[in-house]
Amino acid sequence: MLMPRQKTPDLSLPIVGGGQFVLSEEKADLGTIICFYRGLHCPLCATYLKELERLTPDFAERGITTVAVSSDPEDRAADMAKRISASSLRIAYDFPLKEAKDWGLYISTSRGKSSIGIEEPALFSEPGLFLITPQQTLYYMSVQTMPFVRPHFSELLAATDSAIKKNYPARGEYTGELSG
Repeated sequence: MLMPRQKTPDLSLPIVGGGQFVLSEEKADLGTIICFYRGLHCPLCATYLKELERLTPDFAERGITTVAVSSDPEDRAADMAKRISASSLRIAYDFPLKEAKDWGLYISTSRGKSSIGIEEPALFSEPGLFLITPQQTLYYMSVQTMPFVRPHFSELLAATDSAIKKNYPARGEYTGELSG
């Protein structure tokens, strides 16, 4: 289980349009947002990623980089990049589901074609949103078992502003014994 203030697994994935996203080599002043999404088949993911695309420059102003990640192959990831008109948000692909488990993501099985008529992969991860510090430790995470009711990026942006202003530490770090 990932723990706040502890090092996360590394990620090294190809990016649509060329290049490689390597978490341990990110040069963000304050951190990196990793948005794991279900894949091209998910209409909610497209809407969600459009919002992250729109706010990526605002996060960048604060020293935070962004990347969206799925287990989709390159062609489907490229289709998602087109669908959301990605220009600032990096879209990484070929995320191994074995690594999804390391990140605490839930895995679902295909139900055939989605509501937009695109075939779901046999297996894919459900959404997860992570803010990773420049030291590659976990600052914030939200993991879901369903495609809906996700954290709003505008709220994360506002919370980031507050955390920066107050030098607010990552929470949920206690691992000691509990009574009762």
